[in-house]
Amino acid sequence: MTEQLPFHSKHDDRDDDGLNWPRIAGITLAIAVHVGALLLLMAPVAPPGGPKDEEETTRVVIIEPPPPPPPPPPPPPEPPKPQEIKQLAPPQPTPLPPPPEEPPIIVDTPSPMDTPAPPPAPPSPPAPVADIGASVDISSKNMNPPKYPPAAVRAGIEGTVVLIIDVDASGNVTNVSVEKSSRNRDLDRAAMEAARKWRFNPSVVNGQKAAGRVRVPVDFNLG
Repeated sequence: MTEQLPFHSKHDDRDDDGLNWPRIAGITLAIAVHVGALLLLMAPVAPPGGPKDEEETTRVVIIEPPPPPPPPPPPPPEPPKPQEIKQLAPPQPTPLPPPPEEPPIIVDTPSPMDTPAPPPAPPSPPAPVADIGASVDISSKNMNPPKYPPAAVRAGIEGTVVLIIDVDASGNVTNVSVEKSSRNRDLDRAAMEAARKWRFNPSVVNGQKAAGRVRVPVDFNLG
Protein backbone atom coordinates (compact mmCIF):
# COMPACT_ATOMS: atom_id res chain seq x y z
CA MET A 1 0.00 0.00 0.00
CA THR A 2 1.19 3.40 -0.79
CA GLU A 3 0.92 6.04 1.80
CA GLN A 4 0.52 9.53 0.41
CA LEU A 5 2.22 12.13 2.51
CA PRO A 6 0.60 15.42 2.93
CA PHE A 7 2.33 18.38 1.03
CA HIS A 8 2.33 21.68 2.72
CA SER A 9 3.22 24.65 0.41
CA LYS A 10 4.37 27.82 2.07
CA HIS A 11 3.65 30.98 0.28
CA ASP A 12 5.21 34.30 1.09
CA ASP A 13 2.68 36.81 1.78
CA ARG A 14 4.89 39.49 0.18
CA ASP A 15 4.99 37.66 -3.16
CA ASP A 16 1.40 37.71 -3.29
CA ASP A 17 1.31 41.40 -2.82
CA GLY A 18 3.81 42.21 -5.91
CA LEU A 19 7.48 43.20 -6.45
CA ASN A 20 9.96 43.57 -3.58
CA TRP A 21 11.11 47.13 -4.20
CA PRO A 22 13.58 47.45 -1.33
CA ARG A 23 15.44 44.41 -2.63
CA ILE A 24 15.55 45.78 -6.18
CA ALA A 25 16.86 49.10 -4.91
CA GLY A 26 19.64 47.43 -2.98
CA ILE A 27 20.76 45.40 -5.98
CA THR A 28 20.70 48.48 -8.18
CA LEU A 29 22.80 50.45 -5.72
CA ALA A 30 25.37 47.66 -5.50
CA ILE A 31 25.67 47.54 -9.28
CA ALA A 32 26.10 51.30 -9.48
CA VAL A 33 28.88 51.20 -6.88
CA HIS A 34 30.76 48.53 -8.77
CA VAL A 35 30.41 50.37 -12.11
CA GLY A 36 31.70 53.57 -10.52
CA ALA A 37 34.70 51.77 -9.03
CA LEU A 38 35.48 50.22 -12.42
CA LEU A 39 35.34 53.62 -14.14
CA LEU A 40 37.72 55.08 -11.59
CA LEU A 41 40.19 52.32 -12.23
CA MET A 42 40.06 52.80 -16.00
CA ALA A 43 40.37 56.59 -15.88
CA PRO A 44 44.00 57.96 -16.52
CA VAL A 45 45.87 59.29 -13.56
CA ALA A 46 46.14 63.03 -14.01
CA PRO A 47 46.04 65.88 -11.57
CA PRO A 48 42.55 67.27 -11.44
CA GLY A 49 42.01 70.59 -13.02
CA GLY A 50 45.56 70.69 -14.60
CA PRO A 51 45.90 72.30 -18.06
CA LYS A 52 46.89 70.05 -20.89
CA ASP A 53 50.34 70.62 -22.39
CA GLU A 54 50.07 71.59 -25.97
CA GLU A 55 52.60 69.96 -28.18
CA GLU A 56 54.77 72.46 -29.99
CA THR A 57 55.15 71.55 -33.67
CA THR A 58 57.76 73.31 -35.86
CA ARG A 59 56.98 73.20 -39.50
CA VAL A 60 60.01 73.24 -41.81
CA VAL A 61 59.54 74.20 -45.43
CA ILE A 62 62.50 73.56 -47.80
CA ILE A 63 62.66 76.10 -50.60
CA GLU A 64 64.75 75.05 -53.58
CA PRO A 65 66.98 77.78 -55.06
CA PRO A 66 66.04 79.02 -58.50
CA PRO A 67 68.07 77.62 -61.43
CA PRO A 68 71.05 79.72 -62.58
CA PRO A 69 70.43 82.02 -65.50
CA PRO A 70 71.68 80.81 -68.90
CA PRO A 71 75.09 82.12 -70.02
CA PRO A 72 75.05 85.10 -72.29
CA PRO A 73 75.55 84.37 -76.01
CA PRO A 74 79.11 84.89 -77.34
CA PRO A 75 79.75 88.20 -79.05
CA PRO A 76 79.77 88.10 -82.83
CA PRO A 77 83.25 87.75 -84.42
CA GLU A 78 84.88 90.94 -85.51
CA PRO A 79 85.28 91.39 -89.25
CA PRO A 80 88.88 90.84 -90.46
CA LYS A 81 90.90 93.96 -90.78
CA PRO A 82 92.44 94.63 -94.16
CA GLN A 83 96.12 93.85 -94.14
CA GLU A 84 98.40 96.71 -94.78
CA ILE A 85 100.73 96.19 -97.71
CA LYS A 86 104.18 97.39 -96.89
CA GLN A 87 106.61 98.33 -99.54
CA LEU A 88 109.83 96.41 -98.93
CA ALA A 89 113.05 97.92 -100.08
CA PRO A 90 115.24 95.66 -102.25
CA PRO A 91 118.05 94.02 -100.26
CA GLN A 92 121.35 95.79 -100.44
CA PRO A 93 124.43 93.63 -101.07
CA THR A 94 126.68 93.30 -98.05
CA PRO A 95 130.17 94.49 -98.80
CA LEU A 96 132.79 91.78 -98.42
CA PRO A 97 135.46 92.45 -95.81
CA PRO A 98 139.01 92.66 -97.12
CA PRO A 99 141.02 89.44 -96.83
CA PRO A 100 143.27 89.27 -93.77
CA GLU A 101 146.91 89.88 -94.33
CA GLU A 102 149.07 86.78 -94.20
CA PRO A 103 151.61 86.83 -91.41
CA PRO A 104 155.21 86.95 -92.55
CA ILE A 105 156.95 83.60 -92.68
CA ILE A 106 160.12 83.58 -90.65
CA VAL A 107 162.51 80.78 -91.51
CA ASP A 108 165.16 80.06 -88.95
CA THR A 109 168.29 78.38 -90.12
CA PRO A 110 168.39 75.07 -88.24
CA SER A 111 171.52 74.36 -86.36
CA PRO A 112 173.17 70.96 -86.44
CA MET A 113 171.93 70.38 -82.89
CA ASP A 114 168.29 71.06 -83.90
CA THR A 115 168.31 68.58 -86.78
CA PRO A 116 166.53 65.39 -85.61
CA ALA A 117 168.46 62.19 -85.96
CA PRO A 118 167.09 59.72 -88.53
CA PRO A 119 165.09 56.83 -87.08
CA PRO A 120 166.98 53.61 -86.61
CA ALA A 121 166.75 51.15 -89.44
CA PRO A 122 164.34 48.27 -88.82
CA PRO A 123 165.98 44.98 -88.01
CA SER A 124 166.60 42.80 -90.99
CA PRO A 125 164.27 39.80 -91.28
CA PRO A 126 165.77 36.48 -90.32
CA ALA A 127 167.24 34.52 -93.13
CA PRO A 128 164.85 31.86 -94.40
CA VAL A 129 165.68 28.36 -93.39
CA ALA A 130 166.72 26.33 -96.38
CA ASP A 131 164.47 23.43 -97.17
CA ILE A 132 166.13 20.03 -96.75
CA GLY A 133 164.96 17.04 -98.72
CA ALA A 134 164.49 13.60 -97.27
CA SER A 135 167.50 11.31 -97.22
CA VAL A 136 168.17 7.69 -96.42
CA ASP A 137 169.79 6.79 -93.11
CA ILE A 138 173.09 5.19 -94.18
CA SER A 139 173.39 3.12 -91.02
CA SER A 140 169.93 1.70 -91.51
CA LYS A 141 170.72 0.93 -95.15
CA ASN A 142 173.94 -0.85 -94.21
CA MET A 143 172.15 -2.89 -91.53
CA ASN A 144 169.55 -4.09 -94.03
CA PRO A 145 171.31 -4.54 -97.38
CA PRO A 146 169.37 -6.04 -100.28
CA LYS A 147 169.71 -9.80 -100.67
CA TYR A 148 171.24 -10.90 -103.94
CA PRO A 149 168.86 -13.36 -105.59
CA PRO A 150 170.52 -16.84 -105.88
CA ALA A 151 169.30 -17.31 -109.45
CA ALA A 152 170.94 -14.01 -110.47
CA VAL A 153 174.17 -15.03 -108.73
CA ARG A 154 174.29 -18.36 -110.59
CA ALA A 155 173.55 -16.61 -113.84
CA GLY A 156 176.13 -13.87 -113.09
CA ILE A 157 173.57 -11.04 -113.56
CA GLU A 158 174.46 -7.58 -112.28
CA GLY A 159 172.58 -4.28 -112.43
CA THR A 160 171.42 -1.07 -110.77
CA VAL A 161 167.87 -0.36 -109.65
CA VAL A 162 166.73 3.28 -109.07
CA LEU A 163 163.92 3.46 -106.51
CA ILE A 164 161.49 6.33 -105.66
CA ILE A 165 160.62 6.11 -101.94
CA ASP A 166 157.86 8.17 -100.22
CA VAL A 167 158.66 9.10 -96.59
CA ASP A 168 156.32 10.65 -93.99
CA ALA A 169 157.23 13.37 -91.44
CA SER A 170 158.44 10.70 -88.99
CA GLY A 171 160.87 9.08 -91.47
CA ASN A 172 158.75 5.99 -92.15
CA VAL A 173 158.43 4.49 -95.64
CA THR A 174 154.94 4.84 -97.06
CA ASN A 175 155.48 3.72 -100.67
CA VAL A 176 158.26 2.24 -102.90
CA SER A 177 158.28 2.26 -106.69
CA VAL A 178 160.87 1.53 -109.40
CA GLU A 179 161.93 4.57 -111.43
CA LYS A 180 164.61 2.69 -113.46
CA SER A 181 164.67 -1.09 -113.67
CA SER A 182 167.80 -3.30 -113.71
CA ARG A 183 166.11 -5.32 -116.47
CA ASN A 184 165.86 -8.21 -114.06
CA ARG A 185 162.72 -8.82 -112.12
CA ASP A 186 164.47 -10.61 -109.25
CA LEU A 187 166.93 -7.71 -108.70
CA ASP A 188 164.11 -5.13 -108.75
CA ARG A 189 162.05 -7.15 -106.25
CA ALA A 190 165.05 -7.62 -103.89
CA ALA A 191 165.80 -3.85 -103.94
CA MET A 192 162.17 -2.93 -103.08
CA GLU A 193 161.97 -5.43 -100.21
CA ALA A 194 165.18 -4.05 -98.69
CA ALA A 195 164.03 -0.38 -99.05
CA ARG A 196 160.87 -1.05 -97.02
CA LYS A 197 163.06 -1.87 -93.98
CA TRP A 198 165.21 1.28 -94.09
CA ARG A 199 164.89 4.40 -91.94
CA PHE A 200 164.93 7.87 -93.50
CA ASN A 201 165.52 11.46 -92.43
CA PRO A 202 162.29 13.41 -93.18
CA SER A 203 162.17 16.61 -95.19
CA VAL A 204 162.38 20.04 -93.48
CA VAL A 205 160.14 22.78 -94.93
CA ASN A 206 160.15 26.25 -93.27
CA GLY A 207 161.85 24.73 -90.27
CA GLN A 208 159.18 22.04 -89.84
CA LYS A 209 159.43 18.33 -90.58
CA ALA A 210 157.32 17.27 -93.52
CA ALA A 211 156.70 14.33 -95.76
CA GLY A 212 158.98 13.95 -98.80
CA ARG A 213 160.25 11.71 -101.58
CA VAL A 214 163.71 10.18 -102.01
CA ARG A 215 165.46 8.76 -105.06
CA VAL A 216 167.80 5.91 -104.02
CA PRO A 217 169.93 3.82 -106.42
CA VAL A 218 170.60 0.18 -105.43
CA ASP A 219 173.60 -1.61 -107.02
CA PHE A 220 173.98 -5.35 -107.46
CA ASN A 221 177.63 -6.32 -108.12
CA LEU A 222 179.23 -9.78 -107.93
CA GLY A 223 182.91 -8.69 -107.94
